[in-house]
Amino acid sequence: MDFIAIDVETANADMASICQIGLAKFENGDLVAEWSSLINPEDFFDYMNVSVHGIEPDDVANAPTLPEVASAVSQQLNGSILVCHTHFDRVSMGQAFDKYSLPPLTVKWLDSARVARRTWSECARSGYGLSAICDRIGYEFKHHDALEDAKACGHVLLHALKESQISLEDWLVRVEKPINPSASRSQESIKSASRSQESIKRDGNPDGPLFGELAVFTGSLTIKRSDAADAASEMGIKVTPSVTKKTTLLIVGDQDVTKLAGHDKSSKHRKAEDLIKKGQPIRILRESDFRVMLEQHRA
Repeated sequence: MDFIAIDVETANADMASICQIGLAKFENGDLVAEWSSLINPEDFFDYMNVSVHGIEPDDVANAPTLPEVASAVSQQLNGSILVCHTHFDRVSMGQAFDKYSLPPLTVKWLDSARVARRTWSECARSGYGLSAICDRIGYEFKHHDALEDAKACGHVLLHALKESQISLEDWLVRVEKPINPSASRSQESIKSASRSQESIKRDGNPDGPLFGELAVFTGSLTIKRSDAADAASEMGIKVTPSVTKKTTLLIVGDQDVTKLAGHDKSSKHRKAEDLIKKGQPIRILRESDFRVMLEQHRA
């Protein structure tokens, strides 16, 4: 039952722009060590991200860059089972290490959200976000602090292990299987059905790692919108053409992410930011990060 839980915060929509890393090490069901550091991402801070985690440029001015802590981080992590809640922290670490041409981590990744969806039937389709699961298990924490989130992620996994009576090693296999094999639609039927639709609107594969997310695409993409929507559907993401109060992901063309001056952003981008200001938990994601997530899903 030994593993390390990880969480990161980012400065902007580029998932490589890590500005904080938190690690929580668990052995035999106990938290035995923790580590956290602010990171200078050598990148701009989007006020949307700052509004979520509260980390500002001045806070990281004297913080180490990722290359300055990468060796120590890798030494702690390599060879371990590394747990994160949903897929995003895994993508961030991979993108950030790649940004600096650092040796990739040699770990076994485990998504505690996918574990939760298979442990508690009520969470199979919704309600498996970190805060929601922690409310379920009675664990209190300060959300959007990397160390706090890492520890919360670890406690979610511990509760799931106890509840399910499935071993940690077996969970590495179980999360790759359908939540309910008898009720699962095949990937091919999902792709076929989605390609028959003309509008950029898709239902999500219920067994996909990101089922429950609702995405909108905006900006200049390098791939056709219909292909992007099909890929999102494969990972479990529902795709709609317009930003609403139900939207959880805005996937933006890479060149559009850096457009900081108000109306240089698309109307969808500006609407998403308005909703974020009002408390709607929308994550803004670059197309290239979305494509990495897809590659990892298909690996």
